[in-house]
Amino acid sequence: MSFRVVRSSKFRHVYGTALKRDQCFDNIRVSKSSWDSTFCAVNPKFLAIIVESAGGGAFIVMPLSKVGRINPDHPLVGGHKGPVLDIAWCPHNDNVIASGSEDCVVKVWQIPDSGISRTLTEPIVDLIYHQRRVGLVLWHPSAQNVLLTAGSDNLVLIWNVGIGEVMVKIDSHPDIVYSACWNWDGSSLLTTCKDKKIRIINPRTGDIEEEATSHEGSKATRAIFLRSGLVFTTGFSKMSERQYSLRAPDHLSDPIVMVELDTSNGVMFPLYDPDTNLVFLCGKGDSVIRYFEITAEPPFVHYISTFQTPDPQRGIGMMPKRGCDVNSCEISRFFRLNNSGLCQVITFTVPRKSELFQEDLYPDTPGEEPSITAEEWNGGKDAEPLLISLRDGYAPSNKKELKVKRKNVLDKMPPKRGGSTSSMTRSSADSDGDSADAPPTIVQAGVPQKVVDDMMEEIRKLKAMIVKHENRIRSLEAKVTGVAATPLGSGTPALPSTPAPVKQEETKTSNSSPPQSSGEEMAPDEV
Repeated sequence: MSFRVVRSSKFRHVYGTALKRDQCFDNIRVSKSSWDSTFCAVNPKFLAIIVESAGGGAFIVMPLSKVGRINPDHPLVGGHKGPVLDIAWCPHNDNVIASGSEDCVVKVWQIPDSGISRTLTEPIVDLIYHQRRVGLVLWHPSAQNVLLTAGSDNLVLIWNVGIGEVMVKIDSHPDIVYSACWNWDGSSLLTTCKDKKIRIINPRTGDIEEEATSHEGSKATRAIFLRSGLVFTTGFSKMSERQYSLRAPDHLSDPIVMVELDTSNGVMFPLYDPDTNLVFLCGKGDSVIRYFEITAEPPFVHYISTFQTPDPQRGIGMMPKRGCDVNSCEISRFFRLNNSGLCQVITFTVPRKSELFQEDLYPDTPGEEPSITAEEWNGGKDAEPLLISLRDGYAPSNKKELKVKRKNVLDKMPPKRGGSTSSMTRSSADSDGDSADAPPTIVQAGVPQKVVDDMMEEIRKLKAMIVKHENRIRSLEAKVTGVAATPLGSGTPALPSTPAPVKQEETKTSNSSPPQSSGEEMAPDEV
């Protein structure tokens, strides 16, 4: 990639530097899952990496200050029953992280400021709806507690994490969703699918506003929204050559730029910096990181340089601009996972002689405060992220814990009868004296009708079984004492006026051996 004229750009001399091994994270058992995920998420406080774990899925969370060799018995976040496929830090709370797994469950976790000292198995909330594995989790850029998840059941769900409920269900994809991306203010959604198409979707209604074929190849594609509203995609050609393209909304089928890079077979992840308009292409299995600048001048996507490393990468995470060092003119920082278990820290810097704050390199960037609530977004309101200045550096704020108004329905077991706060009350039949036959009525808010019906059916069967056993017991007692058996619920048994004479031999026999029922045996319980 060469140019006839040297283009004037402040990012033309950006260079990458790999930190020394003692400033990186080592001895990490990176996940060996074949799912196309970055396996890594980072924010100004913590680094999270999906790792291999026996007996379920887990990921490791470490404070950024804890560099060096990680103990093999380091505590994990391990509440999933299947391998973890994707993780994402909340942009509005650096202590909250979401994880999706092969067990079809999405969990949201709260991490203490000091990190975790023991294995964490209790999430804040379980988000249960998907019927197949969940391979994508993505937070809304400006609305608080809005989380997008996509699974192999071809569903895209948008959750209100604050109450643990689904706000929007999008079922317009005919196959697996490879990637999803919000636009700058979260008013549109961009997805790529296994059917080789990219779609722009209204996230509140699920309506497809525009769709087009992205790349002809059958391998996974990725697409992101740029801050200007343009669409940047990566994929493969029919000859399995890796490509990237730049497209404009309303003209998705006619790319502005379509460039072939190489013939490698690793999926390329486009990582975007909206402040500098730089796109970093990181391929799975590659040993290079290519970076480009996107401008309004042809050829629009300008190749800058390539950062070369000797080892192939297993996964990669990009630090938000809030976590970069403004004093050294650092514009990006990556955490690169190697197959050897090393998490290599790579910084990208613009060479400047001045030690003053460089305003042109650091425009105002999205901060921690959300612009709107989940309810406002669901009601139709859009807002751009609230921006902060990095002139005096960034100091993480002490965020409050994420509060969930109610836990997941499946975690709610009905309290025992007789408790001080019972979620089960008697029905109106109880006042008529038919409490033995009237099932309890659940008044717990938010319980699905199917759960109520199943519980009522189980209670009815248990009552029928108890009545059946009590009738058998009464029948056996009557044969021993000579009293006629009276079924349960038919009133007080009538005693015979003159007891039948009992021979002495029969009495001895009855005392020496248990009575035998005449052809009536205890049948196995039927429920």
